[in-house]
Amino acid sequence: MDVLYHSTRSEGLAVTASEAILKGLSEDGGLFVPDHIPALDKSLKELSGLSYQETAYEVMKLFLTDFTKEELKDCIQKAYDEKFDTDEIAPLVEAEGAYYLELFHGPTIAFKDMALSILPHLLTASARKNHIQNEIVILTATSGDTGKAALAGFAGVEGTRIIVFYPKNGVSPIQEKQMVTQKGDNTLVVGIHGNFDDAQTGVKKIFGDKALAAEMEQKGFQFSSANSINIGRLVPQICYYVYAYAKLLKEGKIAEGEPINVAVPTGNFGNILAAFYAKNMGLPIGKLICASNENKVLYDFFSTGVYDRNREFVLTSSPSMDILISSNLERLIYRIAGSDAKKTKELMAALGGQGKYEITDDMKAQLSDFYGNFAGEEETALTIAKIYRDCGYVLDTHTAVAAAVYGKYKAETKDETKTVIASTASPFKFTRSVMNAIDPKYDAMDDFALVDALSQIANVEVPKAIQEIRMAPVVHDKQCDVDQMQNVVREFLKL
Repeated sequence: MDVLYHSTRSEGLAVTASEAILKGLSEDGGLFVPDHIPALDKSLKELSGLSYQETAYEVMKLFLTDFTKEELKDCIQKAYDEKFDTDEIAPLVEAEGAYYLELFHGPTIAFKDMALSILPHLLTASARKNHIQNEIVILTATSGDTGKAALAGFAGVEGTRIIVFYPKNGVSPIQEKQMVTQKGDNTLVVGIHGNFDDAQTGVKKIFGDKALAAEMEQKGFQFSSANSINIGRLVPQICYYVYAYAKLLKEGKIAEGEPINVAVPTGNFGNILAAFYAKNMGLPIGKLICASNENKVLYDFFSTGVYDRNREFVLTSSPSMDILISSNLERLIYRIAGSDAKKTKELMAALGGQGKYEITDDMKAQLSDFYGNFAGEEETALTIAKIYRDCGYVLDTHTAVAAAVYGKYKAETKDETKTVIASTASPFKFTRSVMNAIDPKYDAMDDFALVDALSQIANVEVPKAIQEIRMAPVVHDKQCDVDQMQNVVREFLKL
């Protein structure tokens, strides 16, 4: 049965997967959601015998139903190749009584590579399928990881350009260096004077500008998105939860049909939403443990049913989660509202206006799959130190937030269900925070000396992504105020 995609904010609109991928965001400002979540059509035992690439095909074919088998397999083959430093693509490592799903073995050492390695291929295949002649302009805001992963995916891809906006003082030094050294004539990186929410709101505003869209169409351009608001980002993320379960089954760690819990460090809500979709496809997932840092807007939402972004924005050591507007939550809201686009639109209008909304008791009752909690800066650092001290395994700051919250969940519930923790970034991306957590003496070293020290204590080779930026020259040094973002786009496209 074909899957069509609807907007979360209007009735009646139905587009194919390839059209949804091309558009990125619906014209009404809503996000595209599948009209139904398809069930896995292979048994868990069958899935346990598959490679990552084969698993990806079995999951994606169910959502991207207007792609041919050849098109989809070609996209998967181009995405999950030697760019990843392990044949497994997403290894599982057992440490401290949990299974860490390492999603950082791609070219930019963060989980965004899992989806952004394939998105350019899905997008260009979608353009061919829909006879698009325009050049596709990828416009994206990043809290640190999406930017570099999207740049790496789209650099040099014919028929595309990419513009990335990031908060100038809101990413780690390594994250910034990765972005500003990006080569490729079709790439632009811009630091904005503001935080990630400002960047994301600015990008959504540009997307919603009808006059600009008409002008671009005239000049042979059209926008699309590489953020997790694009369904072409979300679908590939479902694959690794299915793969993790199948791998545990293959290794005899669980019995077929035995439930597992999943803990996810959460900012924009896409990664944990993918796990929720996997559960709804029939994957035996018990609790979805939503881990926040000190920007605990999601924890408060799951506790109270009120989503309120009116609070101080905290810059933490886990910057990819420093987010007060979790865009992908809108997809969950739409679902628990009974696919009521009118209700979803009202709630999102309230968020845009008063900066908050409250869901009904009926909607709140449907959130029982989720457990929310948060970890402060000190707890995060202590978790990194404890796990390193106890078993020699080094976590990055985001994964440590999830590990700390998982610890709280276990203490509260006494639930001993086997748990997969989404390990979303390599510790090499956040060396200063990680090394300071292990021992404050490291703070005297410069960033690249810390990289070498981390390699030594963790007994892990320095990733290629870090080696490459040591001596790389800065290519992008543009900065702008939030209200200048559209001008920057116009200038780049020579409109």
